[in-house]
Amino acid sequence: MESQKGGKGCQALFIDEIQDIKGFESALRSFAATGKYDIYCTGSNAAMFASEVAHHLSGRYIERKIFGLSNDSFIRYVRYGGLPYLINLPKDDERVLYDYLKNMYATILFKDIVARHRIRDVAFLERLVLYVADNIGNLVSAKKISDFLKSQKTGISPVVVLNYLSYLCSAFFLFKVPRIDIKGKKIFEVNEKYYFEDLGLRHSLVGYNANDIEKVLENIVYLHLCIAGYDVYVGQGRNYEIDFVALRGGERIYIQVAYQIPDDSTRDREFGNLLKIDDNFPKIVVSMDEAVGGTYKGVQHLHVRKFLLSLR
Repeated sequence: MESQKGGKGCQALFIDEIQDIKGFESALRSFAATGKYDIYCTGSNAAMFASEVAHHLSGRYIERKIFGLSNDSFIRYVRYGGLPYLINLPKDDERVLYDYLKNMYATILFKDIVARHRIRDVAFLERLVLYVADNIGNLVSAKKISDFLKSQKTGISPVVVLNYLSYLCSAFFLFKVPRIDIKGKKIFEVNEKYYFEDLGLRHSLVGYNANDIEKVLENIVYLHLCIAGYDVYVGQGRNYEIDFVALRGGERIYIQVAYQIPDDSTRDREFGNLLKIDDNFPKIVVSMDEAVGGTYKGVQHLHVRKFLLSLR
């Protein structure tokens, strides 16, 4: 990659977790001495990294400390999503931000879905996206959507609904999350949940509404579990549901997501469903309550920011 900073012919060199490379400080000095590289390094051992670089590259490097997810950056992620180009736009101009996101949505819809799958009923596809946007976190079936559309004087068969949903998923616009039986480990083939790959795209269609915060948090937790390498399902017990059952190798985590837990009845509901599971795998309630921590009857309670930073 040619570096604009370094000029023509200067290559950008990126090295992640450099402290894991034996003798990295000598290698850096060697690369720097050639004058051919614009070098960017990351390291997670601050004391060792800084001292070794200072010794070998004194006066020839700039250090930037990267802190964890702040409340401000988290709220911006909740409202606008995580598309990389957003960093180049004015952070306080909501109109500009959502105009960009709407343009991205239109590009995905027409280039990656409509054109690729030769969809003629674009109006229905757009209504379907809006329906899913209003129902993230809710169990959805093709028949349920079809019945809703019939009530709106739009007759679309469940088969067509399923096809269109699969197109949205194949373009990585939506993710389908099937249900799994907690006891028998059976995967159900109807009534899934759908989440957006990017919440900013979702909000550009239906707007950001503070009343939707719980379903938005569910979407965020789901995405983070996927990034961490888990296979994620909706947990189905007898007469109760678990927001997420996350599987990775021999690991299993049960997770409930709530905006806040203001009273005993909410606590009993969110923690109670997890307490019905009689195995020893970790169980976590994730919320935005500021005063959280510790456990309740063995179930962890984590603030969403701490959960995002701790789960790898």
